[in-house]
Amino acid sequence: MVNALSLLIGWIADKLMGDPAWLPHPVVAFGKAIAWGERLLNRGRFRRWNGGFLAVVLIFLTFAATWGLLYGVQRAFGLQERPIIIEAILIFYCLAGTTLCREVRMVFEAADHSLEAGRRQVARIVGRDTSQLSDQEIRKAALETLAENLSDGVVAPLFWLLVGGVPGMMTYKMVNTLDSMIGYRTERYREFGTVAARIDDVANWIPARLTALLMVLIGQWMTIKSKRSTVNRKPSAIKIFRFVWKYGPQHASPNSGWPEAALAGILNCRFGGPHVYFGEVIEKPYIGDHERKLKADDMKTAIRVNQLVEVVMVATLLAIFYIA
Repeated sequence: MVNALSLLIGWIADKLMGDPAWLPHPVVAFGKAIAWGERLLNRGRFRRWNGGFLAVVLIFLTFAATWGLLYGVQRAFGLQERPIIIEAILIFYCLAGTTLCREVRMVFEAADHSLEAGRRQVARIVGRDTSQLSDQEIRKAALETLAENLSDGVVAPLFWLLVGGVPGMMTYKMVNTLDSMIGYRTERYREFGTVAARIDDVANWIPARLTALLMVLIGQWMTIKSKRSTVNRKPSAIKIFRFVWKYGPQHASPNSGWPEAALAGILNCRFGGPHVYFGEVIEKPYIGDHERKLKADDMKTAIRVNQLVEVVMVATLLAIFYIA
């Protein structure tokens, strides 16, 4: 069981620093390992098997290396419990809520300045081609990514921290990194990334739906607490739940649609549509049917929802770890 102090320190560190560019990050090492394996194995007749082999090996090695690090430090220093500081550092590395909220603010600010600036800024946080995006497509892409990242970068890592401790949390980051690099349905990755994508689907099944649930509940709480909130004129919780139930499963991903549908329902807007990845047009269904202009108030509301969901998740885990 994780020490509650480890989670608290790691979470506070993320809130204070985000992901500073000067700090070495294990996800960068994950990415280099995946890229090396992809160059070596993504060829020949057995690409799906090769990609599955790479995914399974890297996932196993991540869990084993993290467990070995924590156990080795514990034994080396004669500690009764796993080392709090090491755990806190790894938890800090796994959380990605602060940085993306900051990046989404910067996208909206850049888009307010000029179309080209908005395109350049949103390219930092999305995998699609941004060179031809309109002003509204830029803002939509930023908010879609914010919603998806709430699940992938906050709720899912915390969920797997609860299930598998810090090794489980780090392993989830490897799973998610594999999917983000090779889990595309393009010509290059369609076969090679199939297993990685399916593993990611399984790992995110519960967290994605939990994220959507918390988003809707917190969005309604915001409506009740603030008469001037931008969510105050949005549909009731029952209508949003129905909206999420309708549109969440329609997404190309079995998981991404749930938090995106929750945010679209809260903001009463429409997400989705065709995107360009690596020169190929990927058709994605629309989430919602209310096409309207997205403004800075929508961004502020979305970020507030993200932040409150994160607080609820961290507080819940702190209580569980403290009691246990």
